Amino acid sequence: MDNNELTELVGTVTELIYSNEENGYTVLALEADDGTRVNVTGTLPFAAPGEQLILHGSWVRHPTHGRQFQAEAAERKMPVGAQAVYQYLAGRVIKGVGPATASLIVSAFGEKALDVIEREPERLAELKGISRKKAMEISAELHRQKGLRHLMEMLVGHGIKPQYAIRLFRVYGDEAQAKLEENPFLLVSQPIGGDFADADRLALELGLDGDSPDRIAAALLFELRHNTGNGHVFIPREKLIAATAQLIGIEPEPIEEGLDVLIDSGDVAFSPIAGVEACYLAELYAAESYTAERLGRMAQTQLTVPVDFSDILANLEREQGITYAPLQRKTLEIAAEHQVMVITGGPGTGKTTTVRALLSMFTRMGLDVKLAAPTGRAAKRLSELSSREALTIHRLLEAGYAPDSQALVFKRDETNPLECGAMIVDECSMIDITLMKALLCALPKDCRLVLVGDADQLPSVGPGNVFMDILRSHAIPAVRLTEIFRQTADSRIVRYAHAINAGAHPDIAENKGDFFFMRRTSADAARELVVQLCAERLPKNMGIPSTEIQVLTPARRGAAGVYSLNAALQAALNPPAPDKPEKKYADCVFRVGDRVMQIRNNYDIIWVMANTAQSGVGVYNGDIGYILSIDTENEIAIVDYDGRLATYEFDMLSELEHAWAITVHKSQGSEYRAVILCLTGTPPQLAYRSLLYTAVTRARELMITVGDEAAVQQMIDNHKQTRRYSGLRARLAGENG
Repeated sequence: MDNNELTELVGTVTELIYSNEENGYTVLALEADDGTRVNVTGTLPFAAPGEQLILHGSWVRHPTHGRQFQAEAAERKMPVGAQAVYQYLAGRVIKGVGPATASLIVSAFGEKALDVIEREPERLAELKGISRKKAMEISAELHRQKGLRHLMEMLVGHGIKPQYAIRLFRVYGDEAQAKLEENPFLLVSQPIGGDFADADRLALELGLDGDSPDRIAAALLFELRHNTGNGHVFIPREKLIAATAQLIGIEPEPIEEGLDVLIDSGDVAFSPIAGVEACYLAELYAAESYTAERLGRMAQTQLTVPVDFSDILANLEREQGITYAPLQRKTLEIAAEHQVMVITGGPGTGKTTTVRALLSMFTRMGLDVKLAAPTGRAAKRLSELSSREALTIHRLLEAGYAPDSQALVFKRDETNPLECGAMIVDECSMIDITLMKALLCALPKDCRLVLVGDADQLPSVGPGNVFMDILRSHAIPAVRLTEIFRQTADSRIVRYAHAINAGAHPDIAENKGDFFFMRRTSADAARELVVQLCAERLPKNMGIPSTEIQVLTPARRGAAGVYSLNAALQAALNPPAPDKPEKKYADCVFRVGDRVMQIRNNYDIIWVMANTAQSGVGVYNGDIGYILSIDTENEIAIVDYDGRLATYEFDMLSELEHAWAITVHKSQGSEYRAVILCLTGTPPQLAYRSLLYTAVTRARELMITVGDEAAVQQMIDNHKQTRRYSGLRARLAGENG
């Protein structure tokens, strides 16, 4: 038969050899109707042993695996006969059903077992070991699987990754497919996060006109939403129209009309600011306007300095055994006089001492003080430095999901404010405009606010440049701490960080103290050295265990990127072993003992504190922990986040990635005993000064840079900062219009 001839193959799945949950690519063994075994490859999401497939494709010859069938399309039939039904159920397709439960069910109901599960689940509860609750869960899971399969097959049929089916199903349930067919652009809505090109192709294939108002509106909103990922709060009107015209390939005129319709409906806000015709997503306009108005109002509020302020200051110095520097004293006085202020400064300039002093001063003034930071690691560090509880802003504001839309909501707001008289927030350069608005909404009207951070670090991942905009507006009282104190002046980490920030070129090759440079010009050689340092040299020669070493790199991809480094570090630090259960997910293998990071906020994950009855919900973007257990029977993994044991169902593993190596961006707000920075093959768009400065300031005791001196010097010289469209500075400065 000609290899390229499309043909039909019918058979029963006998073994699932490989399955990628992210894209649906599958390798399986099929027993054809003539009794022969055939290896099949193709996009076959949720294929399971025992089910019958009618495949359309072609025969190919693989150089290693020989003759196999490459499927291009598939029709599914549920398994027929008791043995096939048992195979299907025993294959763990349905969560909570393994070989033992499958045998129990099939022994009782034979070939009708699937019908009983689907239509009469209460009969399952008659069997020993199956409660009514479990029976209902098994039935619901079978319904879910069937609905998901139909939706996945519909997506795959249009060339769209099946992974989006799971997200659509979580939000819309059984109505997901009908809603998607009615509005294909749901695929690019915030909870789903699909690609516009896929949604657009689906819409056109389902019959939508190329110049349809719905298509134009979806494209405009996509451009605005997509650019928030580049840090923009708004897009100038002309740029938005031009970008949208290029995106969907039509003339600008109907796009201008479509934009006006969105402005009239309130989905897009049009607000000239500092001479720019700015177009905002409605929620970002509301966030920026509220932030500017509230901060401006707070800045105008003059407070009465306590009559005994000098006594308070003297007592603080006596209590802490220090004499405050002039800028620190000025900071305390401003904080006493004003409702809002900003503190910025680099490493070793006394920010921590100043925060401790502010905390003590506010407490002596009779104020209930709360501490917060944008990430879990930053909050933990603030708590350790201040000896007071500090929470993430999301936990403080009691973040969660709206049940109907899955949108992020906060229980704490203007109608339910926090109970505090003062708020100190650290690592404020990481706060985007939406989070700042949420924080301000939750503050009582008379609450004092101190924003602390390093303005020279990387800006927030989300939209806006809030901390820098506030400083540049000169509308909010601010202090920039500049003096390097004696206890840190001898640290080459501190001195080199300040030199880098100033554009100077420190002698990085002078290997001594706490800063070392190790020259490697190839990415492969750099990766090999990083592994040696983590696995052998630092633990053996310097007594620094691998658990206290963090590898940083600018990029995710490439031979010295996050993915490649983590694969090599996993092989060296946590190789496979018989006593370490593991789970393959997409192109990744998760294993007990792996260091992992949560890569998006999830306010529903349940956690319990180890050895206590305390529990809670929520794990946040950037949290790092270790996989404690993997239960393949119940399809769950447990991750230990510093004593908080969080439970993940296997279909949630897309929210985790390995974290022996992470990007510099992900390291913001954290401090590590030892940092190894891998700088070979850095993409030009990531080779800039603030990224290098941020990386160096993550190290507490030891900083090792692996790479090429020329690359380091180029990063220091590149002070170019990508412009972010934001109106906050102008609004605070009164430059509206």
